[in-house]
Amino acid sequence: MTATVDRILSKAVDGGRLTPDEGLILMQCRDLNRLGRAAHAVTMRLHPEPYRTYNIDRNVNYTNICAAVCDFCAFYRKSADSDAYVLTQEELFQKIEETVALGGDQILLQGGMHPSLKLEWYEDLLRATKARFPNVNLHAFSPPELWHFHKINKLPLEDVLRRLKDAGLGSLPGGGGEILVDRVRKELTKGKALTEEWLEVSRVWHRLGGRSSCTMMFGHIETEAERIEHLERLRQLQDETGGFTAFICWTMQPGHKMAEAPAAGSFEYLRVQAIARLYLDNIPNIQSSWVTQGAKIGQVALFFGANDMGSLMIEENVVASAGTVHYLTLEQIRASIREAGWIPRQRNVFYDLIDEAPALAASSRKDTRITPEAGRSLPVLP
Repeated sequence: MTATVDRILSKAVDGGRLTPDEGLILMQCRDLNRLGRAAHAVTMRLHPEPYRTYNIDRNVNYTNICAAVCDFCAFYRKSADSDAYVLTQEELFQKIEETVALGGDQILLQGGMHPSLKLEWYEDLLRATKARFPNVNLHAFSPPELWHFHKINKLPLEDVLRRLKDAGLGSLPGGGGEILVDRVRKELTKGKALTEEWLEVSRVWHRLGGRSSCTMMFGHIETEAERIEHLERLRQLQDETGGFTAFICWTMQPGHKMAEAPAAGSFEYLRVQAIARLYLDNIPNIQSSWVTQGAKIGQVALFFGANDMGSLMIEENVVASAGTVHYLTLEQIRASIREAGWIPRQRNVFYDLIDEAPALAASSRKDTRITPEAGRSLPVLP
């Protein structure tokens, strides 16, 4: 088995595409050190630059009212619940103003699948927001939300996406992916987009020239083979459209109806992220999930396939509702990147650098220890 794993890892490090069977062999491997070193070698091949990135945005949940029922979600409410809400435009604008004041250029706008809000409501929201904040990207509405808009408005999916794009929708978050296997989705959720529907939203958005991220939430009822099936579906769609900018994975945070489920720990998170980096050869960026794992594991993830520390995440409600609360300041994010041996750089959702390049003299460059010789580039196999 060790020789087989070594052969598969060497293949991935050299740029070869892994098969689903090879991916499953890696998913069954518990040698975290070996998987991590191979994933880091792939990251260094794809991202040899002396920096690692982060962005500044705010996750604004415009409503917590949702027609779907997800066993793992502690955030959603029904319309009649006393704590159900829909933000007003002025409440949203106040949150955006606070984000811009902190140097942010993006709002991650997501909500539940509201049973009565029509497409015109969302168009008005986007137009009003872009009119007031023309330089803020609206990274908004997960594929399940957009599929819901398509169904409730009885309009073709492409028409829905085109209208929202014309109103100011800038990019799509990859939320609601969980595991893209219908057996899992049907058991975990009711009234939510299934696998082909999630993929079709992303496909049509990419066809319209849009970009999006993709995600995986694991550590619940899925099998290891279903994790690989999820990665395979993402890789296939990326082959077709090239529209995914980044992949983010995290472990399910036990809470609400699944409080009895054992939590997948940091070992499993790092292991699966490393395998994802080895398998997703056509998705350029992988984000660390410090929001669910905490600062130190988020930093370690930079050596297990991630090249990005994700977002400052000024506001986060969904994960926090399940009882997991990790917060970092902007300087803590930058310090985490510096301590790991890279220069921190701010980027936007399209992975364009938007800060000023640090001016380092030749002598100070040596002191920052950002070269591969300084220890960032680890040997692939023992």
